[in-house]
Parts: sequence; C-alpha cells; structure tokens
Amino acid sequence: MSNPTTSTISIAATADDVRAVLFDIANYPTWSTSFKSATVIESDAQGRPTQVKLSVDAGALKDKPTLNYDWSGYPDRVDFSLEDADLLTDMTGAYIVKDNGDETEVTFELTVALSMPVPEMMRTKAEKATIDLALKQLKEKLEN
Repeated sequence: MSNPTTSTISIAATADDVRAVLFDIANYPTWSTSFKSATVIESDAQGRPTQVKLSVDAGALKDKPTLNYDWSGYPDRVDFSLEDADLLTDMTGAYIVKDNGDETEVTFELTVALSMPVPEMMRTKAEKATIDLALKQLKEKLEN
C-alpha cells in the first residue's frame, strides 16, 4: 500500500466548532461539493456514525463507497476505511484535529486505489486535489 496523501489547513474556529462540522458526516453534502449524499447505516452508542454510504463526485472519481469510521482516536482523530464500492478497491484516511486556541489545525490523510490501473502520479494528484478542496470548503463553512 502506498503512503497517504496529506494536507493541513488552519481554520479560525475553535476545535469544538471544527469537530461539530467535520465529524457530522451525514451533513457533508451541505458544505462539500464532492459529496452528493451521505446515509448513515450504523452508529455507535454515542450516536457517532460507524458506517456510512456516500455518493462521491470528485472530478474524475465518481463512486458510491461505504466507509467504516473508527472513533477510537476521538476527539483528536477519526479514521475511516473502505467497506465496499463500485470502482474503489481501497479508501483509507483520517481527519486529525489539533486545538491551537483560537485557531484549529485540520489534517486530512487519504489513500485510494481503483479497480483500474492508474499511474501513481495521477492517483496522488487526484488525492491531493480532493483533500485540498475538502479542507478549503471546510474552512469556508466555518469562517463564513
């Protein structure tokens, strides 16, 4: 498996405010243009989604992955992994939240693999574009 593609952004919002938006996976389509729908299939005892069916339209990548979410690193980290998809054979990643007082640093890690051969450079470039757009839209949602 290849190394994850990673990007970090600082957001002028409290860590609690960032977590409220970032970890509300069912509402991703309200602020992220890459997600057309998000349906929670299973949740844990705290009501946090543990399995979500997504409809993703991220440029060249259009798929309907079902992701499993691991909350064991919460509140600083939430990991996800692929359960099932049409085109994706792997999709793992994490959201990492670092509280810096008035600002919050968010790191998004992502690794994807497709059922069709894609050159490493193109895959990495697509991952980076997906991450950067998601972080930009998260920042816009929280700062506006």
